[in-house]
Amino acid sequence: MIRDQLNISKSTLSNWLSQLEFTPNQEVIKKVGAARIKSALYNHRLKLLDIARGKKEGAREVGTISKRDLFMLGIGLYLGEGSKAIEEIRITNSDPLIIKIALNWFKSFLGIKPHHFRITLHSYPDIDHKTAIRFWSRKTKIPISRFTKTVIDYRKNKSVHRKLQYGTAHLYIRGGGTLKPGIKSLHRKIIGWIEAVSR
Repeated sequence: MIRDQLNISKSTLSNWLSQLEFTPNQEVIKKVGAARIKSALYNHRLKLLDIARGKKEGAREVGTISKRDLFMLGIGLYLGEGSKAIEEIRITNSDPLIIKIALNWFKSFLGIKPHHFRITLHSYPDIDHKTAIRFWSRKTKIPISRFTKTVIDYRKNKSVHRKLQYGTAHLYIRGGGTLKPGIKSLHRKIIGWIEAVSR
């Protein structure tokens, strides 16, 4: 089966294939029946049409994105995924899109330079760690040399990790004595932004 060959979960594979046009072969038609196949294809096409319509409506409602829109998006993102209790600048997520948005936000509104970014991966024993690092480096454009030691979670009964093919990325900033103002000052500014929009 595909999921066995790729070593991924059924839910992940289903998500990947959900928006693809399905054309059954003769063996499938014989096993399932032509009527049921016809009904399934009809429902699948309705789903694809609804997805396309939803995306089009969503894009129209959003309209033109301003710089302030992106600023507010980043504040909301940091509120949900960023480090707040500890004075460090860090965003954690398993979705590359979230990490890429955070990278752009840090660059645009905090003036962070590329060499200040670091990534630590939170992984599991059944994940190929070198493949995961290459994946995140490719997605973020952060060189592998700026990845710190991967943290591997050996705890039992962690069913969620089977959905995380490349682990979870912890994107953070290292000052190295060249970041002005320092990490703590920038973190306090972010917290100030969050408090201002939360009133």
